[in-house]
Amino acid sequence: MKTRRPILFAAAATVTVAAAGLVYSRNRRHAPLAVAEHVDLVRYMGVWYEIARLPTRFERGCQHVTAEYTLRPDRKVAVVNSCRKDSPTGPLEIARGVARVVDSATNAKLKVSFFWPFEGDYWILDLDPEYQYALVGEPGRENLWLLSRTPQLAQPVREQLIAVAQAAGFPVEKLIFTPQPAANLP
Repeated sequence: MKTRRPILFAAAATVTVAAAGLVYSRNRRHAPLAVAEHVDLVRYMGVWYEIARLPTRFERGCQHVTAEYTLRPDRKVAVVNSCRKDSPTGPLEIARGVARVVDSATNAKLKVSFFWPFEGDYWILDLDPEYQYALVGEPGRENLWLLSRTPQLAQPVREQLIAVAQAAGFPVEKLIFTPQPAANLP
């Protein structure tokens, strides 16, 4: 048994170093990702509709996607994501998580967890001064969301956000535009 411990330790260390190298090399391919200058967390709270996203396995088949954020007393953010699977009347799926600010200078960089201890980056890249739309992504450029306070977003605004994402190195040609209910139009 004693001879196996060094081998197991060496294997674990190799896997850890390889994973760290992969993360480093992914993030090194891109320039640093700019974020919104400042996010007033109180104004950011509430319901956001997903207008578009890069494909993710956990959102496969999702439509009518919303995210609701609530500021907790400990300054963390309660997250409730919901979607209808495969059709407008499909089963409602809900994911609950918690986000925490990791850059208090801007409040634009958060870590979100839906399954402890795993966390993902949630960076607010662009934000309307009136908090009516937002562009959210992460430094690896694998996840991206266009969000709006309403189920539909005007085409010029949508194109503006896509241009910002493209300039930042996101593969915008892969965007999926999320079906939202027409009944909720203002």
